[in-house]
Amino acid sequence: MAHDIVIRGGQITDGTGAEPIRGDLAIDDGVITVVGKVDSKGDEEIDAEGHIVSPGFIDLHTHFDAQIGWDPALTPVSWHGVTTVLMGNCGMSFAPCKPADRDLLAGMMETVEDIPRQCILTGLPWDWEDYGSYLDSIEQLRPGLNVAGMVGHVAVRYYVMGERSVEDQATEDELKRMAQIVGQSIDSGAVGFSTNRFERHVMSDGRSVPGTFADPRELEIIAKEIGARGALMQAAAANAEVLQRLSDVTQGRILTDIFRLGQTEPDSGKATAANLDELCTGRDITALTQVRGSGAIFGLQSNIPFVGDTWRKLKQMSFDDRLSAINTPETFDKLVIEGKQEGACRIPTQRLYYLGSTEVPDYGVPDDQSLDDVSKAKGEHFVETFLRLTKESNGVGLWNFRTGSMTLDELGALFQNRNIYPSLGDAGAHVSQIMDAGWSSFVLSCWMRERQIYSMGEGIRRLTGGPARVLGLKDRGTLAVGQRADVNVFDFATVSELQPTLVHDFPGGAPRYIQKARGYKATIVNGQINVRDDELTGARAGHVLRHGR
Repeated sequence: MAHDIVIRGGQITDGTGAEPIRGDLAIDDGVITVVGKVDSKGDEEIDAEGHIVSPGFIDLHTHFDAQIGWDPALTPVSWHGVTTVLMGNCGMSFAPCKPADRDLLAGMMETVEDIPRQCILTGLPWDWEDYGSYLDSIEQLRPGLNVAGMVGHVAVRYYVMGERSVEDQATEDELKRMAQIVGQSIDSGAVGFSTNRFERHVMSDGRSVPGTFADPRELEIIAKEIGARGALMQAAAANAEVLQRLSDVTQGRILTDIFRLGQTEPDSGKATAANLDELCTGRDITALTQVRGSGAIFGLQSNIPFVGDTWRKLKQMSFDDRLSAINTPETFDKLVIEGKQEGACRIPTQRLYYLGSTEVPDYGVPDDQSLDDVSKAKGEHFVETFLRLTKESNGVGLWNFRTGSMTLDELGALFQNRNIYPSLGDAGAHVSQIMDAGWSSFVLSCWMRERQIYSMGEGIRRLTGGPARVLGLKDRGTLAVGQRADVNVFDFATVSELQPTLVHDFPGGAPRYIQKARGYKATIVNGQINVRDDELTGARAGHVLRHGR
């Protein structure tokens, strides 16, 4: 009898940390049925000779909560081997939500995550109030990837306390009600609860989002409900004391983040790793961090860091007109004159790094090759260098503004710590400002192929089996008979991200960056081929993954 799919002759890396073994893999009815030698034919045969066969990657930090409404394919991460995403991070979710509060909740997501409010309000069905109904609604969208969600502290607190949720502490009755709602949300499918302690995540009026300054006792009361159900608790930007207290209460899995790792301080990675070891000893705490120097992207395509009358007029033009303008000598000269004025560049040029003009962006530019460094070496003013390279790239050249994790050497020292996973791509958020959604391909190309900080087995585990355990998934994340067939087939020698590109495909033509990949022969989601030769097939085989089911 023929199998649905047979993957032949690949280097099977099963997600447990074991090193690759050459073999075949068979899939039937969305489940892995054979690992090893497959004698029968497949209705679909994939030649994996010279390729890695791994579980699908799991993205633990996305904000697809809005984008899934109009982009169920969940790009860009679906181009990068991801088969499962976690939404509801940073305390932000769209449920629970009273009908009268939809605009306010959408406004919070706009200011915190840079997702246009009108896109949110018009792009989602908003046919829910409680969290279980929200998951039912997401299910009806037929997503292309598996989707898990956490219920957010921001939504829960506003649902219970209204306007008081922003600045006041909760009463005893409100604490009980919040804990009850979180428990009900998990019972109806939320894989956990997320809270946000980052003061700079603010509402449209400048106040920090609800829950930012909540008494830690509030979190502990909620944590009891989480622990009783064996669910996940995420505490974004929480300090060590809060994380330890939550871990002690839940006696379960805690997810947090480390971002803005020291800029250039020697041994900051080792020091952070040592602190993490101390924090996690005897506790099930996992931290995520960005995979490279991350920050806003600047260039002619979208955001331009210079100010001045001619620059202002340039920003009001379409891309084609911008390109024509900088190629006009008179306009070019005016831009240079204005760009040389003190304060004309809004960001420090010593932290702007050119991504290059080749197909694959260069995120590994040495620390001493910033825009400031390059311009001095060329005997140019930095605005002249910016414009020259922009013209040479026909307008598509981009500059990465490194705001954190600037030094790859220090990140490498941190990533070797057993308690941290490379991630934090923020896919679905800050879409016109940053592009880190290709993080998994960067792990493969930089951290595994070039820098070799992980063996193949351990690197794949950090992308698959490890995150699956954090999410509480027992039927995904590894390649074994009976597991769900979320599978990647990729060419390790060539896999990488491609240059970010600005498109206008959000509702109303709102802009966002996308980033495609190369090297993925196939990505399979629940037994259906979702990506073939780096292109989406249009399959919509994702499942909504509910806690305990």
